[in-house]
Amino acid sequence: MTGPSEETAGEQQSEQAQEPAAMFSEERTDSTPHPGTGPYDAQPTQVVDPPPQGAYQPLPQPGGYQPHYDQNLPPLQPPAQPHQPQHAAPPGYQQPPAAPAGTPVPAPGAVPVPGAPAGGLPQPASSADELATAHLVKQQKRTPQSGWRKAVYLGSGKLINPGESPADTRRRELIARVNQPLRGCYKIAMLSLKGGVGKTTTTTTLGATFASLRGDRVVAVDANPDRGTLSQKIAIETTATVRHLLRDADKITRYSDVRSYTSQGSSRLEILASEQDPAVSEAFSENDYRRTVNLLEHFYNIVLTDCGTGLMHSAMKGVLDVADSLVVVSSGSVDGARSASATLDWLEAHGYGDLVKRSVVVINSVRPKGSSVDLDKLAAHFGAKVRSVCRIPFDAHLEEGAEIELERLGGDTRLALLELAATVADGFNGRA
Repeated sequence: MTGPSEETAGEQQSEQAQEPAAMFSEERTDSTPHPGTGPYDAQPTQVVDPPPQGAYQPLPQPGGYQPHYDQNLPPLQPPAQPHQPQHAAPPGYQQPPAAPAGTPVPAPGAVPVPGAPAGGLPQPASSADELATAHLVKQQKRTPQSGWRKAVYLGSGKLINPGESPADTRRRELIARVNQPLRGCYKIAMLSLKGGVGKTTTTTTLGATFASLRGDRVVAVDANPDRGTLSQKIAIETTATVRHLLRDADKITRYSDVRSYTSQGSSRLEILASEQDPAVSEAFSENDYRRTVNLLEHFYNIVLTDCGTGLMHSAMKGVLDVADSLVVVSSGSVDGARSASATLDWLEAHGYGDLVKRSVVVINSVRPKGSSVDLDKLAAHFGAKVRSVCRIPFDAHLEEGAEIELERLGGDTRLALLELAATVADGFNGRA
């Protein structure tokens, strides 16, 4: 039997045992406020402020229990990272600029490699550069082609090579210009208002220079409405003329078909002759020339047209309309220069100003002895109107008026023709 005091103590113990059970019962949810007295404990209507920067936040304990935090104590800091001592910068020192984004950072203690690009690791050389001819093969001097250098080279049994002379270097550079790549067909019109200045001869020698140095096909067309003499400058292989070519134009489908209507010289230059029969009264018209060029441009890369001496004949408009470049031939005399200048003025007045700017004037010396005419002033006069001016010296082989062979020309003449061909070739990539 128990007394009243014992019953009262038992009831108190029973109530204390029920309080924790009620706290952790399933009826309580996360939305029910948990008891606590800490400054960061959430209340039903209280908004929790974020803790101070860097303050230590203890992990939540099971059952919603949070440890008490004394606000009078300094905030707990995370473990400090070891840091290197900093030294003061000397006077005048400027902080280097920051490296751009994406720049690789070298490892601590890394030694920079000489020759490496700034801000990055050295890039390995490509296999193409390593296998280049200039990288693998020892470069040798070019063999001399003329003068005392060639004599020394041959006299020593090719053991002593003094290298090529400046003249040989100049010639090699001109040949490289002549051999510039050409896409399509380039049409050159040869003009002169005055006869006897060497227009047909210049047409043949310029075409022969192109044909002998380039690997593509070159043809010269005699577009003189009268009886032209272009076909007399090389050995005649056929009696066919441009009239026969136009008559059979529908049957021509390949280069071998065209080749049966042309004659070819030793330089590989082909010539399409004009009508030689004086009984034929029909002139070479503009339509005839256009049909001829439209046919030839499918089989040839360079077409030179030897025009007549006038500017008003029927074929001239067709020649000027399709020409990519113009070569105006003048003699070194006063009257020849005046005729050439009048030709350029006429072209500018009739809407061919752009063609005049792309033109080349040739001052051809048709006499063996120099005259009193100042050719330098003559060249300066034409140079203000056209793209370039070239001079061709007198040559005894050209004066013969017979078939032309480049091997028989003098050295100065061949060099002048090479410069003329290189000057014309400079316009291959700048045509309209």
